[in-house]
Amino acid sequence: MLVDADVYFRAAREAMLAARHSILLLSWDIDSRMRLVPGGANDGYPEPLGEFLHALVSEREGLDIWLLNWDFTLLYAMEREWLPVVRLGWATHRRLHFFMDAHHPIGASHHQKVMVVDDAIAFVGGLDLTGARWDTCEHRIGDPARIDRDGKPYSPFHDVQAAVDGEAAAALGELCRTRWQRATGVLPPAPAALAATSRPCWPAWLAPDLVDVDVAISRTEPAFEGEGGVQEVRRLHLDAIAAAGQSLLFENQYFTSGLIADALEKRLGEASPPEVIVITPMKQSGWLEEATMGVLRARLHARLRSADLKQRYRLLCPMLPDQNGQCLNVHSKLFFVDSRLCSIGSANLSNRSLACDTECNLSIEAGGRDAARIADGIARLRARLLAEHLGTGPAQVQQALDDYGSVSRAVDALYAWPRCLQDVEPSVPPELDALIPQQALFDPERPIDPEKVVVTTMPKEAHAALPWRFAALVAVSLLLIGLALAWRATPMREHLNLPALIGLAQHLRDLPATPLLVVLAYVVGGLLMVPVTLLIAATGIVFGFMPGALYALAGALASAAAGYALGALLGRDLVRRLLGARINRLSRRLARRGIIAMIVLRSLPLAPYGVVNVVSGASHIRLRDYLLGTTLGMLPGILLTTAFAHNLAMAIRRPGPETLGILVIVVLLLAGFGIGVRKWSRRQRDAG
Repeated sequence: MLVDADVYFRAAREAMLAARHSILLLSWDIDSRMRLVPGGANDGYPEPLGEFLHALVSEREGLDIWLLNWDFTLLYAMEREWLPVVRLGWATHRRLHFFMDAHHPIGASHHQKVMVVDDAIAFVGGLDLTGARWDTCEHRIGDPARIDRDGKPYSPFHDVQAAVDGEAAAALGELCRTRWQRATGVLPPAPAALAATSRPCWPAWLAPDLVDVDVAISRTEPAFEGEGGVQEVRRLHLDAIAAAGQSLLFENQYFTSGLIADALEKRLGEASPPEVIVITPMKQSGWLEEATMGVLRARLHARLRSADLKQRYRLLCPMLPDQNGQCLNVHSKLFFVDSRLCSIGSANLSNRSLACDTECNLSIEAGGRDAARIADGIARLRARLLAEHLGTGPAQVQQALDDYGSVSRAVDALYAWPRCLQDVEPSVPPELDALIPQQALFDPERPIDPEKVVVTTMPKEAHAALPWRFAALVAVSLLLIGLALAWRATPMREHLNLPALIGLAQHLRDLPATPLLVVLAYVVGGLLMVPVTLLIAATGIVFGFMPGALYALAGALASAAAGYALGALLGRDLVRRLLGARINRLSRRLARRGIIAMIVLRSLPLAPYGVVNVVSGASHIRLRDYLLGTTLGMLPGILLTTAFAHNLAMAIRRPGPETLGILVIVVLLLAGFGIGVRKWSRRQRDAG
């Protein structure tokens, strides 16, 4: 058990240094710029991860490196490395293979965090090789090594990884190769069998916690494109909860699964229930998670509190000195059942980890002839984990567990502020609780079917228009790129003076009333049915990516509110007469389905922006739902459009591989999405 990233990152780098055949990595996020050893590894190789891997594969003739990273959504674009394909794929050695994994249902993610070196050692847990993860078990306040890629400090971070060798490592190598084949169609070759006694990649300083023990590999793989789903992680958790005798100890980033709550509620209702201890962050990461997953956790906690008649359930967070009452950022995903079972992996206590995302957990169980030896090893792991949070030693924790026969009472006996485990009572304002829907939207129990969302939300007449609108969007994007290339390669540049245009844009940016003018332009444009995409693109060109996105969002919301007010003023009957009878069905869908309908309408170009605004006001959809759905539905498109427009301007001014690469990637994404939607729309029409 590798507790916190300092020990895992050092072990991972040393294992990779010993690689001779293959390094396989499955990740949710990877950053080529991160340093595995912030203070310097001093092993003769480059420190940044991307340069380190490139040096390894360049030096060793028989070595191939296979990196599979989740093809993340725009929601995470601002906190991730842009263009990792360029930095880890195109610009590196031909035997460093990098691919963005999109082989999963819409709304799901590739969430496994697995590294396998030569099929001889493997690491599984909650840690990715990316930024803002490194920390030590001390979690020292103000640690100068705990800084992000921009040189800014980040909060103490806690996570856990497991290391295995032997047959378990070889089996995980097979898992990685199978996943790579599903995502890319290419099957990486397996290394030749290694001697049973050989551990060439295991760091000499890394002392095993347990040896000669069976390891179970549990997976979540969603059903997708004819492949049956795998729900081993779900069965593992449910069987473990049902089998617990004295205690269940969870440490997890999230705690939102209704299925897990059902199982725990059943056990808490028994005459002699086990202890249920959940260690989790005090708050979720960021306002968006706090307003979604945080609300779901608060609801689940209140439910278990009501069921806990014997006072056996506790929600705890690890406190740190000098943090002004703040809790350690718990990112780990592991649990203990008594001292009989330990499981470490990537799966959260969330519905999506049990059904939608790809996950991988490793578990060991005390059984057979060596049950006592293995149980003693599991007890040591549990004591070591609790000791870190309680600011004491594993021996003191184990002694307290033996004395009291209770995890909860041992935690209380070793309580010493400020390094302690503190009870958490999550709550949510009633207004926010009423606004956030049930967990199907934010933590789905099964993969999202976009066809059903559109079919149940939109009138059938609108489906046929989808392919042509996307085709038009792609055509406009290609036209803009063509004009940019033409400006550089033809005499057009003699007639269009770019410095003068940039000066005009700068003058507009510097006007005191610029924000008001931008918002007013959106309001007038919306009432005149000017395409909102055109306004957003112009904003991105003039103001740049992030300022342009903020201006565009403010203007779009103001335009949406103005159109809504006009629709409410005109009334449903007059709107129907002005826009046609078919608007009735759209109006009914809006009034009945609220936020979901608005998200779909704003995400997919099913009807003109101005028309949707007016119809929404006439449909009596609540203004709150209307504006929230508009924000959630439009934000990804605004970010994409302003990024495209900004980089188009940058490509003209300072052409380079990254700016041109972004333009090509965006157009390819739009084209692929348009083709997919067109095929889907044709199937819908054929089905009647």
